[in-house]
Amino acid sequence: MAAEPEPEGEEVPDSGAIFTFGKSKFSDNVPSKFWLKNDKAISISCGDEHTAFVTENGKLYIFGSNNWGQLGLGTKNTVNKPTCVKALKSEKVKLTACGRNHTLVSTEQGNVYAAGDNSEGQLGLGDTEARTVFQRVEFFTNHKKIKLLAAGSNISAALTENGKLFMWGDNSEGQIGLDTKNNASVPHQVDVGKPISWVSCGYYHSAFVTDDGQLYTFGESDNGKLGLPLDQPINHRIPQLVTGISGKIIQVSCGGDHTVVLAEEEVYAFGFGQFGQLGHGTFIFESSLPKVVEQLKKKNVRFISCGENHTAAVTSNGLLYTFGDGRHGKLGLGEENFTNQFKPTLCSRFLKFMVQSVACGGCHMLVLATPRPKGSENVMIQDDDINDNYLTDFYSMTLGNSSMPSTLHRALSARVRRRERELSPDKFGQLVYTLPPIGAGLLNSSLPISGQTIPGMKVAEENFIASKPVNDAQIDEEESSSANIVSGIEEIKSVEKCSADEQSEDENEKGLGDTSDLLNMTHTVMVNPHDQTLTLSPLHKERNIEKSIFVLSQISAEKYFFVLTEYD
Repeated sequence: MAAEPEPEGEEVPDSGAIFTFGKSKFSDNVPSKFWLKNDKAISISCGDEHTAFVTENGKLYIFGSNNWGQLGLGTKNTVNKPTCVKALKSEKVKLTACGRNHTLVSTEQGNVYAAGDNSEGQLGLGDTEARTVFQRVEFFTNHKKIKLLAAGSNISAALTENGKLFMWGDNSEGQIGLDTKNNASVPHQVDVGKPISWVSCGYYHSAFVTDDGQLYTFGESDNGKLGLPLDQPINHRIPQLVTGISGKIIQVSCGGDHTVVLAEEEVYAFGFGQFGQLGHGTFIFESSLPKVVEQLKKKNVRFISCGENHTAAVTSNGLLYTFGDGRHGKLGLGEENFTNQFKPTLCSRFLKFMVQSVACGGCHMLVLATPRPKGSENVMIQDDDINDNYLTDFYSMTLGNSSMPSTLHRALSARVRRRERELSPDKFGQLVYTLPPIGAGLLNSSLPISGQTIPGMKVAEENFIASKPVNDAQIDEEESSSANIVSGIEEIKSVEKCSADEQSEDENEKGLGDTSDLLNMTHTVMVNPHDQTLTLSPLHKERNIEKSIFVLSQISAEKYFFVLTEYD
């Protein structure tokens, strides 16, 4: 089927923009986009909650959490806007990699710099003291230029242009491949007797690809994330060859507890998959051996990226697919879509763009994309790319359907404003409601919502304040520290100055207590087998949860079920 590009794509310059999703710290953690005024981003990297990107002119910009000084700006203050690292302006930055709480940088001159947490020697400086400014890793001064950098929880890696791999940091699980050492505060070479072309660091495991297209993994073996047979005695502390993958391997990406491999013809995934990060469907929560991601067959994937519990894939025609943990909206699938995705799902918002690259972090995702050339052919997507997330589609319809009662509109709008407060009600009123029978009718935008369907939803009319859009801004390279952002906020509307009425409404929401917002509740779900209706009842919580998510999955052509997931 053909998909028409949206006119909104014309807002982004031909040089492209960086799109942010999840807890990026940028623009109050709402889905946003920005670009540079006189430069353009060429590579991006995400840590747990911080981000770095390199521009065409060799500048390093960085923002996000900074509790260990991982931004390298001389402080430990959180930075919400992309900020140029002045200390590195004398050199042209070439590469960057964000670990969980540290950052690596390499320059055209062949130097490597590091900043942030150093508790396991992951900065490579010969000690374990944290740094809030970038320090040069002297080990690489006389080595060949760096081809690729990688960083994990407390580990670092650098791959030289002549195929030599060096790793350092935490080795408690053998994740830097040094067998008997518990850690290394200076780089050590990891050698399997052949040149290496790619390396990736997960939280507690690592992997690399050799020039001849073979995959090696090492480190923590739990949940099968090394892709090795569980019934054989294997020394996980040194690189082990992974078999069972057809064709030459091009790239590997390690997440928190899973691994994704890009081969010439297929994408493989193995390890932990409870959140859907393997892309194998709702009934495969773990795979100890490489397994083809069926949904990505014939998609011609050219790049992959793993976050802690989510995965993204970019195709040769610039489409983006995401799957896994949907908390914070980091999958980029919609403003109210925080659900886990167990199969690769097309990010339809990028149909008007050519996705160049994607970076997945612990709590967020960044996408580098450029507008599709004017006059180019419409993007053709397959039937299996249509997102059948009925709950999300239903909420989207209610947001855009003026025939729906205003009370439901207000409940959803209030949810948007407090989505990142991460508070849950301690108790709920006696609110019980029944959804209509599951079927094609669920997608009918004329579906009536009455007081009998959702009783007790009362929001005072005078308390409803329409949100205001954020004006576009831009990053001006000449500004010294806090960059002036060119920002097109796509999904969330932000209010620059709250009126007294709005502040009063927010204060009332902070306690939450009895709430009429169906999106802010934890529920039990009961399915009536006779008429296939779903009865949702609020669940009394004895402890706080970060997020409650409904996942609607298809069992067969006629039956569906809800999975209610809690996160501490």
